Formats: sequence, structure tokens, C-alpha cells
Amino acid sequence: MSVTTYEVGLDGLDALTGVDALCLFVAEDDRPLPGTAGYVDWRLCGALSRVLKQGFFTGVKSDWLLLPSDGRLPVPRIFAVGLGARKNLDAGALGAALANAAQVLEKAKVESVALELPGNGKVDEAAQSQALQQHFLPGFKGKRVTILADKGLAKLLPVRKS
Repeated sequence: MSVTTYEVGLDGLDALTGVDALCLFVAEDDRPLPGTAGYVDWRLCGALSRVLKQGFFTGVKSDWLLLPSDGRLPVPRIFAVGLGARKNLDAGALGAALANAAQVLEKAKVESVALELPGNGKVDEAAQSQALQQHFLPGFKGKRVTILADKGLAKLLPVRKS
């Protein structure tokens, strides 16, 4: 499995050529949407915000949403994962969310995925890296994982190619 990183932002999203899916983690109290979810919402002309406002997807724990990118991103499918309340996010909740994401992406036959590890100050970078290695990578059976991360987190991640 190949694990690579790109910086969070529009340039990082534009670099995701050849990736099957983008996995976004959205907390029920994240308004406006932070990080990659905010950039994706911008590129989708507010489509994710509209779904949230309508209550179809709210970001509660284990809530899932699949959106097409409609060519606005190089990634065809966008999976949004509900985290529950951001205030309740800790290393254990992050590990559970990543394990759940790996299972759903496997069922959807995703071969390559990009994701931003949720944390936003609630979970430190070392715990984010550990959760990725212990809960997501073992469960995701695809060939490629791309992590959207800042430079500090990127240094701690198991970037490798095989």
C-alpha cells in the first residue's frame, strides 16, 4: 500500500488525480466547515452545507453521506463521515471513526482514498498518526492512501510506498 501526503488546501485537493474517493470527517457542531471539508464545500458551491442545513446529513456519530464531485474536484466520490460533537473527540473516538471509515470504504470497493485526519486541536498529532496506523490502515484494503495534513502532522505519518 502506498501512503502519501499533501497539504490541506485547494492545491492539495487539486493534486488528488487518480484517487477514487475523498473521505471527509464532519462534526455535528462544525459550522462553518473547517479544513478540507470547507474547501470541498467551496468547490461544490455549498452542496455539503445545503445537505447539512436540510438535515439529511448532520454529522452525528456514524452518520454517512456520499456525494458526487460532478467534476469540480479530481476525485469522483466524496464520503462524509459524522464524528458527533467536536467537544467529544478524543483519541478513542478518532480511532473508532477511522476504523468505521475503513470498513465503509472497503464495502464501497474504494481502491484509493484521500482523507484529512480529524483533530483540530482536540487530538494531538502523535495520537492522530497512531490512530491512522492502528485503526485505518489495517482495515482499508485499497492500494493507495493520501493524507491531507499540515507539515507538522505529515512528519509523523508513515509515508511509504510498496
